[in-house]
Amino acid sequence: MELVLSEEQQHIADSAEIFLAKASAMPSVRAISQGADGLDLKLWQAMAELGWCGVAVPDSTGGLGLGQIERVLLQEQLGRRLSCVPFFDSAVLAADALHGVAHHPMARLWLERLASGQAILTLALPEVSLPGVRAPSDARPHVEPLAKPLGGDPSRWTLTGEWPWVGSAAMAHAMLLPAQTESGESLLWLVPADTPGLQVQALQTLDATRRVACVTAHALTLDDSACVGRGPLVDELMRRVRCQGAIALAAEQVGVAQQCLDLTLAYTLQRHQFDKPLASFQAVKHRCAQMLVALESARSAVYGAACMADTQPDLPALLFYAAQARVSATQAALFCSREAIQLHGGVGFTWEFDPHFYLRRAQATSQRLGAVSWWLEQVARQLLDTPEEPA
Repeated sequence: MELVLSEEQQHIADSAEIFLAKASAMPSVRAISQGADGLDLKLWQAMAELGWCGVAVPDSTGGLGLGQIERVLLQEQLGRRLSCVPFFDSAVLAADALHGVAHHPMARLWLERLASGQAILTLALPEVSLPGVRAPSDARPHVEPLAKPLGGDPSRWTLTGEWPWVGSAAMAHAMLLPAQTESGESLLWLVPADTPGLQVQALQTLDATRRVACVTAHALTLDDSACVGRGPLVDELMRRVRCQGAIALAAEQVGVAQQCLDLTLAYTLQRHQFDKPLASFQAVKHRCAQMLVALESARSAVYGAACMADTQPDLPALLFYAAQARVSATQAALFCSREAIQLHGGVGFTWEFDPHFYLRRAQATSQRLGAVSWWLEQVARQLLDTPEEPA
């Protein structure tokens, strides 16, 4: 496996870093994250013009036709700048889901619109937890999504239920909503956001730079053409999308860790104690070195997982590498953001300094697509729950 970036890939990473450093500077992020919709529309339009929305979408459907590694490079820089755009929800989760059902005419049409930046889509990928883990006592129970034929007519359906945690739902033009029939068959619905009976309620979360909403369907009436996937295909697709999404999310966490290290180095170099910069003290050097080790270990895991994903491996192999990237990057982002707070001293907790924004993102992202414990459990089952080889 070649983990060294090619010249073209390095150019993508460098140009994205330069572009976002100016287009998604922290003063802009602060202002937009406190706004009503939380969307940096000017930045999103610029990204669409650059082709970022369709970076991993095949050129046959209007994308750039690049791979997971190129998308990971963009996601890393977007995480580094906490950019207020729905790239992860639209260009990663929704794009991968639509690509998996691109044989459907409606899915192909929306994938082309997504790749061109004309439309924002989101996927209500179900959150996961370990069996036997109880929800918090204050958690509100939700209605599991259920699709039923309307009056026995197979061409008309009613969709009822709730998807309690959907990223970028309030700014999406359409949503991919998984549901099940009464017999347990999985269905995937493509529903425009303005469909009567579809309700989107924004949620207040720890990370204001990324918007999340609760989506509810109240006896939503849909044509059979809105069902873009069904049966085992949907189950397999959702598992694959979760793994590929975990790799992209891990790249974002690498970006968070990188910026935490950069902020810490800049601060400890200019802050003096006993007429010496803090960065000259051995204890501070050691803690910064630990941040760097965690960061680079996570980056290697993420790039390796992205390279493996580009080879279209089977699902167990993809899950293994996605878990490795997800766990190492989550731990690196949490560690580096906490260290940044501590090494900034008392000002690290203040609103005027930036580290708390990265701590919020690291904490919130650590629970997205499954916590670290869930990914470790999947790998443990893969390694241990296999039939013993004959002696």
